[in-house]
Amino acid sequence: MKNITEDKYDVLIIGGGPIGLSCGIEAVKKRLSHIIIEKGSLVNSIYNFPANMTFFSTSERLELGDIPFISHGSKPTRIEALEYFRRVKQGWNLNVHTNEKALKISGKRGSLKVYTDIGLYRAANIILATGFYNLPNLMNIPGEHLPHVHHYFKDAHPFIDNNVTVIGGGNSAVDAALECFRKGAKVTLIVKKPELDKGIKYWVRPDIENRIADGSIKAFFNSTVTNIRENSVEVQTPESLINLDCDAVLAMTGFLPDTAFLSSAGIIIDDNNDKKPVYNADTFETNIPGIFVAGTVCGGLNTSEWYIENSRFHAEKVMVCIAGNK
Repeated sequence: MKNITEDKYDVLIIGGGPIGLSCGIEAVKKRLSHIIIEKGSLVNSIYNFPANMTFFSTSERLELGDIPFISHGSKPTRIEALEYFRRVKQGWNLNVHTNEKALKISGKRGSLKVYTDIGLYRAANIILATGFYNLPNLMNIPGEHLPHVHHYFKDAHPFIDNNVTVIGGGNSAVDAALECFRKGAKVTLIVKKPELDKGIKYWVRPDIENRIADGSIKAFFNSTVTNIRENSVEVQTPESLINLDCDAVLAMTGFLPDTAFLSSAGIIIDDNNDKKPVYNADTFETNIPGIFVAGTVCGGLNTSEWYIENSRFHAEKVMVCIAGNK
């Protein structure tokens, strides 16, 4: 392991998504030295969104650091968001290390250590802005780990003329089903609830409902996939257990925060409250002095509680506390 402990930072931020960048901006504003460690690319979660995704929010609600976000339409696309957050990083001269994974945290406030797969860093404070896009919410059924099962959906092109089973009833599942259908796939949607999620994008809902109504996309509600085989899936419907031909499975079942990593740092996870990390609501400091959480990771398993628009302000509260303790 490369030893890079010569420098000690006022704040080390784990996670290079929008909230991690927001924390970096607030550090710059308060003239605190900082470093952001990101296991993938800059705003890695957004990079892994479907290629043609359109955000639910308008661009101004995603803005960071007083840098305007201008999009061509009323709602920005994934490509526009990637370009915007690159400009944010450059505009604030943020110190971001990409493709470096944090493995372990040790020490105490003022003398914390972060071990990564590349080296070792020292920091007075640590902010965990790790989001919830790290771990797929597994169904734990036979065949889930077969190579034709995908928990991330990027593009429909590989599924032309395939029998595609899409699992889920939220925006990710609906977007994947519609894109695959338009590229020529034969799509079946499996939804465990009696209807699609209420939060489906309002401009997308009529499209998916009409495709289901006219039979272009076949849908089974109150149903679950119980077994995945190489060329078929087994589905428990309200009426019976059926088998469907299947060349690819898109399991759009959501994602989970990496609570194991938080626990390994000594952060208490509230098992009675959606496995949320325990933190001070005013400062976002956890039970470990000097270690803070920010962004969607604060919601635990309730991944709809926090998102970019309402959690980008976490950074201000965190940095007020850090600056006050310096």
